[in-house]
Amino acid sequence: MSPPTTTRWRAAVTAAFACTGLTMATWVSRTPSIRDLTHATTADMGIVIAGLSVGSMVGIAAGGGFVARSGARACIAASLTAVVVGTLVIAAGASTGQAWLVTLGLAVVGFGMGAGEIAFNVEGVAIEAVTNTTVVPSLHGSYSAGLCVGAVLGLLANGSGFPVMAHLVAVAVLTAGSTVWLVRNLPHATGRESRGPADQGIRDSLRGSAAVWREGRTVAIGVIVLGMAFAEGSANDWLPLIVVDGFGLSATTGSLLYALFGASMALGRFCGGRFLDCYGRTPVLRVSAGFAVVGIGLVAFAPTIYGAGIGVVLWGLGAALGFPVALSAAGDNPEGAARRVSAVATAGYAAFLVGPPILGFIGQHVGLRVAILLVLVLVAVSACFAGWVRRPSPDPGRAESTQC
Repeated sequence: MSPPTTTRWRAAVTAAFACTGLTMATWVSRTPSIRDLTHATTADMGIVIAGLSVGSMVGIAAGGGFVARSGARACIAASLTAVVVGTLVIAAGASTGQAWLVTLGLAVVGFGMGAGEIAFNVEGVAIEAVTNTTVVPSLHGSYSAGLCVGAVLGLLANGSGFPVMAHLVAVAVLTAGSTVWLVRNLPHATGRESRGPADQGIRDSLRGSAAVWREGRTVAIGVIVLGMAFAEGSANDWLPLIVVDGFGLSATTGSLLYALFGASMALGRFCGGRFLDCYGRTPVLRVSAGFAVVGIGLVAFAPTIYGAGIGVVLWGLGAALGFPVALSAAGDNPEGAARRVSAVATAGYAAFLVGPPILGFIGQHVGLRVAILLVLVLVAVSACFAGWVRRPSPDPGRAESTQC
């Protein structure tokens, strides 16, 4: 089979991102129904949802080594297969009322999404190298688009009483069919590294993954992704409650403001590539961080919801590019790209997982609008390290090239 064209290659990676977004939104939108079907309490659901987090972290940890040994294509095939199988297990757990099965299914889905996160981004960085254009932010935008489509379909399914099992199975079948197509349109060996001696096994792979954190540039990029992922994750988890508790408005208004944040994120990611190509990563990331700082400040201090609404838009636009730009920068050097992307993605996921509980603890004592000032500070710190995402140049004195 002849190598895929760049257009089909990019379309395949776009589809992979969109499938994971669709699956995630399907689960989230049907969570109330699944809770009722399994007769789970709020505490039980906390344990059930933890399965997704645990699986994601294991997948992230394994993804870099998988890509380095077998290539991103093999990792994507395995990851999306795990997403399909996990979704079917969730459907089985919901239909039989077994919460433990739902937990297991979420862990498998999380593993697939975590490992896939590494492989998707390694493919994206490789496309950037071939085309000499910025594409990773728009790929992440396709994940956001998948979330939006999945959320709308979930609302329709909930409103019409469409069975949970049928909904989950339909999404699994769609993802499986997409996987067969997209894997055929990916190069064979993106991200695969030359094998060392036969005795270099898992232990050496782990040493290689740890070694990247001794590189100053990787550490700096990790700091950036911590702050920017914290900004994204805190809005995903707390923004509706900030609107309800902080402004005394309805849950519907909170959902609308959250949707506005999601739309702003998607817009920033789809349009961000043009600005990155024109002005370079460092200036765009600094401006983005500035938008996020102003936006978070408005949400924290605005006297009315209208000012907070402007803040939400700026917050979403500002947070949109941090994670994808950091992952692109981590993969600049093809040698060891998979492990660097894995390391930086792990830092981002740690922020997604640990940040929200920290904000919840602080918010319990001082209120959520005050608590998000911690997010503002971390984003500002990220901006201080923005110079480290500049594309390396053979000529140390040469500025990052731009294309306008």
